Amino acid sequence: MPLNEEQLQQKRDERREQILSAALKVFARRGLIGTKMSMISEEAGISQGLMYRYFTSKDELFITLVERAIQGSIEGTKQIHQMPGSPLEKLTRLTEIILDEDGQLYFLLMHQVRTSDDVPEKAKALLEYASMDVYVDMLKPVFEEGQKNGELAEGDISELISCYFTVISGLMTLNIPKTQGFQLPRVELLMRMFTRL
Repeated sequence: MPLNEEQLQQKRDERREQILSAALKVFARRGLIGTKMSMISEEAGISQGLMYRYFTSKDELFITLVERAIQGSIEGTKQIHQMPGSPLEKLTRLTEIILDEDGQLYFLLMHQVRTSDDVPEKAKALLEYASMDVYVDMLKPVFEEGQKNGELAEGDISELISCYFTVISGLMTLNIPKTQGFQLPRVELLMRMFTRL
């Protein structure tokens, strides 16, 4: 029995997600320059010809993943305002989400965009949507409330939020190669850096 248009579209969407998932893994491990479309098709378990029906180039794939990473990061950070609990509890939960293993591949991708000269200009231009100012603005109300109720450390809020993301980025970078002897600290221990003494 032939598939109807809705079923066909669902199959196309699933295939596109399969390609994006494979591309994320390969780009995260090998970078844009070290990645070939054949590696992505092999990771996805499909032919290169079929992959080119969905994406015309590895740059297009890379940019699509960068857009997705930025959107997911911003939406994920905004969730802090809907989380239950005190500001410290919200920040603790957000940190657990950020440090989750699923986020590491996207982190690696974004790290490449920020640090590599060999990524498409369009990918670099997308970074303006994920500047530190964007995240400071999103987290500022939580930090203000946390300072007001005595939970979070005193000081310049923008500097504290920048410090928070610098620490998170450093931890993610250290954890990338699964370095022997290194393990991420417990989130509760990490949060002590931002609590009032």
